[in-house]
Amino acid sequence: MPSLTIQEVLHEYSAGPQTGVFTDGGCQPNPGPGGWGYVHVVDGEVVRHDHGHDPQTTNNRMELTALINAFSSLPEDADIDVYSDSELCVKTINEWAKAWEKRGWRRSSGPIANLELVQKLYALHLSRPNVRLKWIKAHNGWLWNEYADSLSTAWTRATL
Repeated sequence: MPSLTIQEVLHEYSAGPQTGVFTDGGCQPNPGPGGWGYVHVVDGEVVRHDHGHDPQTTNNRMELTALINAFSSLPEDADIDVYSDSELCVKTINEWAKAWEKRGWRRSSGPIANLELVQKLYALHLSRPNVRLKWIKAHNGWLWNEYADSLSTAWTRATL
């Protein structure tokens, strides 16, 4: 089933928080061509959004790229929630990265996948202490979560 366009998302959904930064990324197939996107909204109004495409990537790389671009778009004094439907990315930054950094960016079970992206995102996260990274269920019906999904899959439609 093809992903929804932004216009279809705005027509179909209305639930969820109306302030925050919502991110998504993925590829079809995994690995394969993929995309990422984020939308920053305040009181239901889009402040900014962005998206991109990679011809050969993985789901996790696109999720991390979406988060990196979202965090990079925020000033260091931002006070906002950033939402991702990648539980792996959220746990990586909120739970595991601090210990990995202390151990020289190693973990006992083997190498850290996408280390350069994890390090970049973790540094951005630390530089924005009032930005909270939160996990949300994918395709939960929240307007801005679905909007971010539409951005991340825009490359499959060739246009927004």
